[in-house]
Amino acid sequence: MPWAANPLFESPNPTDEATTDAEAAQGSGRTDGSASGCASPDPKDSDKLNIRPPSDRFTPHQIFYIFILSGIVSAIFAGGINFGIAYALYHDRGGDDSPIRLFQFPNTLAGDTAVTIFVQFLTTWVIETALVNYDLRKGGVQPIGFIPEPKWKYLRWFMFLDRHEQTHKVSSLRHWIQFLFSQVLRSLILAILTFPFVFGASVGFLTLVGTRHDGDWDWYYPATWTPEIFKLVQGAVLGLLFTPLMAMFWLVKCGWDLRTRESQSIG
Repeated sequence: MPWAANPLFESPNPTDEATTDAEAAQGSGRTDGSASGCASPDPKDSDKLNIRPPSDRFTPHQIFYIFILSGIVSAIFAGGINFGIAYALYHDRGGDDSPIRLFQFPNTLAGDTAVTIFVQFLTTWVIETALVNYDLRKGGVQPIGFIPEPKWKYLRWFMFLDRHEQTHKVSSLRHWIQFLFSQVLRSLILAILTFPFVFGASVGFLTLVGTRHDGDWDWYYPATWTPEIFKLVQGAVLGLLFTPLMAMFWLVKCGWDLRTRESQSIG
């Protein structure tokens, strides 16, 4: 069961060779478990995995895990962090010598919004990758097994399906670099796809709460508390809407891999 070349789910035997490229294939058809993704990346970790069988429907615990633990908790943390960052950036700004404006530098809320979208997608994706994979390894959450695999080739690529096989030592530095690169790439793709909607809605909201000075086309804001509250709301909404999708990504991916391994074993 190749686990999206996930080093969090690779064999603990440091001498094993396994499919580890971030785009490496399931196509080898191996069913001996050497690339199963069912163990810790640390060869010294002797803890047994406890991956549960995929569910045939949404369970109450999965719903709680996806929407409460991943969604609401992420919203609270993301909103709080963004509020703190905004206070540090803007609390001593807003005067005539350093105005806070929507578009014009140096204190541009539109620019801040654009950066926040990409940074939050990247950090949330990486954090969810680690947390959800850990919970799957320890049996803390059940994989999703009833969603069919996509047919569109680009979506299959995004979900680490139909990959080309490459092999090298599990959990090597090269392995981790390739794995992390594949995660960063996908988080940035999601950020780009959602950027027009999130950025457009954010700028539209800021035009409603900003003020315009005579003879100036831009919108102005006080140092407290408009930027802080805006970034709190933005971070919380992004966390609430998109963190559950990222958690589901790994739950569904694990379910597909378990189903594939089961069918190969039967075959």
